Amino acid sequence: MFENKERTDINELGEFGLIKHLTTNFKIKNDYSVKGVGDDAAVLDAKGKQILISTDLLLEGIHFDLAYVPLMHLGYKAVQVNLSDIYAMNGKASQITVSLGLSSKFPLEAVEEIYKGIELACNKYNIDLIGGDTSSSKQGLVISITSIGYADADKVVYRNGAQEHDLLCVSGDLGGAYLGLQILEREKLIYLENPQIQPDLEGKDYIIERQLKPEARMDIVALLDEMNIKPTSMIDVSDGLASEILHLAEQSDKGITIYEEKIPLDPMTYETARELGLDPTVCALSGGEDYELLFTISQDDYKKLKHDVDITVIGHVTDKNSGCKMVSKSEKVHELKAQGWNAFNK
Repeated sequence: MFENKERTDINELGEFGLIKHLTTNFKIKNDYSVKGVGDDAAVLDAKGKQILISTDLLLEGIHFDLAYVPLMHLGYKAVQVNLSDIYAMNGKASQITVSLGLSSKFPLEAVEEIYKGIELACNKYNIDLIGGDTSSSKQGLVISITSIGYADADKVVYRNGAQEHDLLCVSGDLGGAYLGLQILEREKLIYLENPQIQPDLEGKDYIIERQLKPEARMDIVALLDEMNIKPTSMIDVSDGLASEILHLAEQSDKGITIYEEKIPLDPMTYETARELGLDPTVCALSGGEDYELLFTISQDDYKKLKHDVDITVIGHVTDKNSGCKMVSKSEKVHELKAQGWNAFNK
């Protein structure tokens, strides 16, 4: 939780004063943004593009734990998980709105930390903050972010376009964010039992960062465009690889087969899973929060990306009756099941 000797009560500013205080440094970067913060509504110019809109809600105690999540990282991550949805449509993200529900335990300085993270994300991804809302909350911290993006009509990619014999690809590596969470939860329990013991995160930097500071894959969308590849279907990996595969298969009315040996795992992810007595493959299939892009491409496009080290072909699309399966390293066939994140299971 936020600790600071300086503590300014938010009531001293009032709602509009708070918004003005927090958004003073946010400048318009996109020519699609005509008017941002400061009026009754934002004004956007679509310039002949199709508009993409996505919203995510993050709740304290459900989606994040302030015992180990720094507020600046939380602001940054809250933006990333929303931008990822726009990139999963093969679009360009350009604006966000931010709404906060704040309990009385949060002074102005704490909210400023959240906004520092939001500003960092906006600057890195060239995003405009164009509005939002603030309110008091009796349930702790609530963050709601809406992301807005654009794409040419013929460039938008949906979940329902996969065709038989298409190749299933994924960016980056999987399972790291889940294992980063397991390490953070472990150290939290140790601290609660003995506050004199300092957290031991040495050697786990990569997977901790995957959990606390994920990066939406804007670069993959740009790369595919450079390669002149339009995926036939696409989704971001927020709830675990298995869950996202099932979404693509269901909406495309197809089956999908993947190969365990092809699933990309970082060495630290693999080693940490073994250290904690977990199956690395299960962590990738069910862990979630990797925010990589999972997409299908025509076999004709394979030659364009086969040498790219950040994209891995992990399977292929089959007929609907074949279902969704994984071929293990020992060549046994397993049915894929969604066992990842469920917002209503907390």
